Formats: sequence, structure tokens, C-alpha cells
Amino acid sequence: MEYIENKTFDEIKIGDSAEILRTLTWNDIELFATVSGDVNPAHVDEAFAHNNYFHKIIVHGMWGGSLISTVLGTKLPGPGTIYIEQSLNFKKPIGIGDTVTVKVTAKEKYPLKKIITFLCTITNQNNEEVTEGMAVVRAPTEKIRRPRIELPELILRKPGELYGDLVKKIRNVEPVKTAVVHPVDEVSLLGAIESAQANLIIPVLVGPESKIRAVAEKLKIDLTAYEIIATPHSHAAAEKGVSLAREGIVGALMKGALHTDELMHAALNRDSGIQTERRMSHIFVMDIPTYPRLLLVSDAAINIYPNLDDKKDIVQNAIDLALDIGISLPKVAILSAVETVSSKIQSTLDAAALCKMADRGQIKGGILDGPLAFDNVVSKEAAKIKGIVSLVAGKADVIITPDLESGNLLVKQLEYLSEAQSAGIVLGAKVPIILTSRSDKPITRLASSALAVTVVYKMFALKAEKEES
Repeated sequence: MEYIENKTFDEIKIGDSAEILRTLTWNDIELFATVSGDVNPAHVDEAFAHNNYFHKIIVHGMWGGSLISTVLGTKLPGPGTIYIEQSLNFKKPIGIGDTVTVKVTAKEKYPLKKIITFLCTITNQNNEEVTEGMAVVRAPTEKIRRPRIELPELILRKPGELYGDLVKKIRNVEPVKTAVVHPVDEVSLLGAIESAQANLIIPVLVGPESKIRAVAEKLKIDLTAYEIIATPHSHAAAEKGVSLAREGIVGALMKGALHTDELMHAALNRDSGIQTERRMSHIFVMDIPTYPRLLLVSDAAINIYPNLDDKKDIVQNAIDLALDIGISLPKVAILSAVETVSSKIQSTLDAAALCKMADRGQIKGGILDGPLAFDNVVSKEAAKIKGIVSLVAGKADVIITPDLESGNLLVKQLEYLSEAQSAGIVLGAKVPIILTSRSDKPITRLASSALAVTVVYKMFALKAEKEES
């Protein structure tokens, strides 16, 4: 265990010094803005961060002053120190990525009130002095030695930030021709057009033409550049969109203003659908500001009460998507209410069987563990307390839920209590299907399109490899 220990007034001699090293990061700036309420765009807006400097002397001073306080409070004199006064001169700005040495040196002692004046300096990695000044403290008179408190890791991310990375990865690929099925409301039409403007898809608008044009007129969108295939109603639009995918005219489908069941009914039609030997399943790819990585959740939208065979395909679809978006060897948690196998809880039996299937090569590409309760899935501490030794617990990339109800509840809770964004697509069909929601934010709609485009190009690459071999 690491300890912090002070030096008492009597132990400190003139000339004694202590120092720490710190590197300024963008996270430091965001933490400062969050705690202080300083939202000066020079500090928190990326548009103003191009030169990576704290421009405002008081902001620079508070950050530097806090580091000086850290040295005084933890090193010299250390625990028990009472800060009385500080006077600092800020000579140069500190840039993101700069590593600074923060040093305090005892200059004068006043025995009557146990006060010490310290010379304070901050120098950067180029040995340039960026801050100098004085600090006056009342030094402790009693020896203190305490365990160092382990501070929590603070993760500051804007909602949808990881989605931005996902979209950037495919910025240079050709857009995928996509049938947008029944885009007759503002959200669905705007989502398609935004994805087109981001160069992700080439939309083919399938539905009642008069309704599509009426929405476009309301939104002041020029549809001249986009193909429209007229159908009388949503049912016909679903059939036509699926037909375009089946014939290879489009590489993806996007749900518009119709119910998911209506589109999936057309996709699952035995004679005219786009099913494959793999069961179709929906995968939410969630960007959760409080979680350090993208989290895939399946299935919360299509399979109501999946059996073991269904879950095998659900797991494989999720692993495939995780691999497609760059998660190597994804960690898959099979969710249940408990982390032990019980004959009374079917989801625990399914979890055990799925893990054994992975051991036998029936499920490939990921590391499976389960059953795991949700706290063990996302928290290493919770898993440790319960004595769970696992490569997945606390580090999951994928969560497989027992059924649609539990999956949908989990996703909605993450959305509304954790500010999570939930992009998603359906896999297991001949083409990916983008399922949008009326509550989706623009970045979420773009991320769903980006997922589909990524899958399409991975499918092309896989097909090319098979043809070469």
C-alpha cells in the first residue's frame, strides 16, 4: 500500500524542496470547465483549441495553482498543511501535451505561528519557467502518515463522441446505395439525407411519392439528386425495398416511418425475402459517456424469446459486427440475473451452453463468459468482490440479453439514465438493415449508417477473399 507522510514544521529546513510532474491533457481542460463552470470557448471549444493553449491567465493560474497546492498538501509539508496565501506570476501559457515540473522550496520560517513561505515554480519540458511566485502555509506540528487514497478514474466524453470516430473511419470509402423504406416523416427523411450528405449512403427513396415530397418541401430539402421509387403504401414500400436488396440493386436497407415488424415481415418472407442460413438479429452499438468503449447489446428489437439455437446466431452476429468495427477478439458477456448456473433460470443454462459452444468452435471470433449479472459485466470491482475470475467480467464489449424484454429495458435505461446513444442494425440478412428511431439524434443516425457501410465493405472483402482462394 502506498502512503503519504508529512514533514512537520520543526523537520523542515530552509532550502528543502519537493516536486511533481504533470502533463496537460484536453481532459484536464474539460475537468476544469466542469468543476469551475468556466465555458470560455477558448478553453472548451475544439474550434478554439487549435493552438492547444490556456489563453486566460486566471484559468492557467487556477490549474497551476492547484498543482502547487497538490505538492504542498501531499509532499511538503504534506498532510495537515493549511494554505494561507498565494501570489503567482504567469509568464508563459501551457499547451496540451506540455509536461510541467511543479516545485516548491522552503524560503522563510516563522516559528511563532508555524508559518512557512515557499518559493513556487512551474517549468515546462523545455526548461522554460512558465509560473513563479510564493505560497504561505501553516505547517503541521504533528506527524501524519496515511494510506494514499486511490482516486476514481474520471471519464469525460460528450454523448456520441465514439460515434464520431466510427464515422471518420469510413469517410474515404464509396457511399453504399441504400433503399430507404417509407421515409414519409421528417425524422426518417432527414436521417437519410443527412447520411447522404455525409457521403455514407446513396439513398433510394421508396414509398408514396406525394408524401415524401410533401415532407421534403416542409424541410426545404431538394430531392432532385435522389431517386424515388413510388409505392402506394408502407407495405408495398417494404416489399419493394426488400426486392431491391434481393436483386443486388441496393447494398443496404434503412427503415423509415413504418413499424419494424412490417419491414422485417417482408425481409423474412420465404419466397421473396433476404434471409440467409443465419438467423437475423438486431444489435445496438451503444456510446455510453460513462463507459470507456463502445458496448454492443443484442437482441433488443427482433427476437422476442430466442431459444439456444437462436442465441447462437445472435452471439455470432454480434461478434461479427464487433470485429467489423475494429474490436479485436471481442469479450462477450451472456447476461442473466445471477452469475451461477441454475436449473430454475433458463438464461443461465443457455449461457453455460453458449460458452461451451464457443469452446468447441461452434461460435467463433470472441471470448464468451456467462452467466454474468449486469454488475459483473461492467464492473471489475463487483466481479472481484464476488470472486469471479473472468476475461470478460468488467471489460465486456458485447452483452447478450436473455430476451427482447430485458434487452429493450437495458437499452432504454442506458439511454435515459446514462445519456447513452444507441445506433443499431440488423445482421443475418443478405444486406444490413438500418433500424432508425424517432428519438435518434443526428449523430446516432449517422452512426447507424456508418455501421451498415462498414458491414457492406467487410462483406465485399470476404467475398473477394473466397473468390481468390
